[in-house]
Amino acid sequence: MGSTSEQFPVEIEQNVVWGDMDAFQHVNNRVYFRYFEDARMAYFERAGVMETMASSGKGPILGSTQCKYRAPLTYPDSIRISTRIESISADRFVMRYRVWSEELDCVAAEGEGTIVYFDYQAGGKCSLPQSVRQALMDIEASVGSCPEVLG
Repeated sequence: MGSTSEQFPVEIEQNVVWGDMDAFQHVNNRVYFRYFEDARMAYFERAGVMETMASSGKGPILGSTQCKYRAPLTYPDSIRISTRIESISADRFVMRYRVWSEELDCVAAEGEGTIVYFDYQAGGKCSLPQSVRQALMDIEASVGSCPEVLG
């Protein structure tokens, strides 16, 4: 069995469901972005991002995302989706994602997302709150990882 969690401090497990497959008999490409979102939300929950957002009105918004497909997932399969922070700057951070297939015993996809901090009351981007920044750094430190700090 392979490992996805080395320097990926947050990992969730899911089953591939039949309805995620398309006419080409593999998981549709849009579904991988939902996998990334699921892992991203698990990371945010662990970091207390949603609580900070509820109290301040400032929170994350996905600025951009991409996926590199490595192997086609099919039903049935069990997957592990892992995520980590690659870099942090004043108003954003970059997350890396990895989807591991138990059935194929390999990485099925890798991706990246740029998360921008947004003031939902003012309607524009804002600085990453220090408490969130520290929580992200602490989570990464738990697996010996240190995101690149930009600006």
